[in-house]
Amino acid sequence: MKRSKNKTVRAMMVAGCVSLLSATGVAKAADSTSPIVIPIHNWSSQIVMAYVLGGMFEKMGNNVEYVPADSQAVYESIRNGDVTISHEVWQSTFGKSFYNAMAKGGVIDAGTHSATTLEEMGVPTWVIEKDLCPGLPNWEALKDCHANFTTPDSDGKGRWLEGPQSWHGDLMPERLEALGLADKWTVKFAGGADALWTELASAKKEGRGTVVFNWTPNFTDADGFTFIEFPPYYEGCRKSDGGDGKCGSPKGWLKKAANYKFPKTHPAAYTAFSKASFSTQQIGQMAALVDTDKMDHKDAAAKWLADNEDLWMPWTK
Repeated sequence: MKRSKNKTVRAMMVAGCVSLLSATGVAKAADSTSPIVIPIHNWSSQIVMAYVLGGMFEKMGNNVEYVPADSQAVYESIRNGDVTISHEVWQSTFGKSFYNAMAKGGVIDAGTHSATTLEEMGVPTWVIEKDLCPGLPNWEALKDCHANFTTPDSDGKGRWLEGPQSWHGDLMPERLEALGLADKWTVKFAGGADALWTELASAKKEGRGTVVFNWTPNFTDADGFTFIEFPPYYEGCRKSDGGDGKCGSPKGWLKKAANYKFPKTHPAAYTAFSKASFSTQQIGQMAALVDTDKMDHKDAAAKWLADNEDLWMPWTK
């Protein structure tokens, strides 16, 4: 009985100490006043989401900075501490850079969004409906329809409009060559995401065929876009990995990365960031505010935050 009573007294004393420490802010460390550095890339959902997360961090009392960053080199910047987070790590395009940085140390996996991803060449669905390339979305249909996809800069070949070359390097030219399509098709690189959307609008207005690089989740999900079905992806199939380069892109995850010090310097912000998870529809909505509704990225983020408090506010608790 005496031992039991002593245990009870000690437990009450410990509980009181923990309560006092929490009240004085000692037990639960506050976020640092140093800024959380968020990278800005060159596609709409990434930029809007940067300001959405930044706005969330600011609502929590944190300081935030935004810096333009190369979408491949950013993981090295996170590893070195020059950038704090990356919130759209696409498996197909950035998975290798992400894991290489993790292997060197300094970058941690901060979780995965609920959205799944695909980055691939494709056509607006109306191209199939108008039968401009019979047999699509099977890639073999491209053997016989290039004439409907020529442009003034394609030298009589059908044109694939890729994203900026910094996104994928020579992946698509290598695929054309590997599939035996290089004599009928050529790859041109867009200066940025806006050039892809301009091409979609121009092709529709002119009624001509177009093959463009696109991804999901994106605002084009609502407009109707069909990805070309290339030979299935498997690990090691790309030329850069020692394969023949014929394969298409994998469906993949969308992750979040952070500098390894972030959980210690900004524990509350890191916890909120690790909880943050956006769906395909939600990410598409962010992009649509800019690419369809023509809002400024910052204004789009402010609107999204105001309209979706019930989603993100619980992450900050």
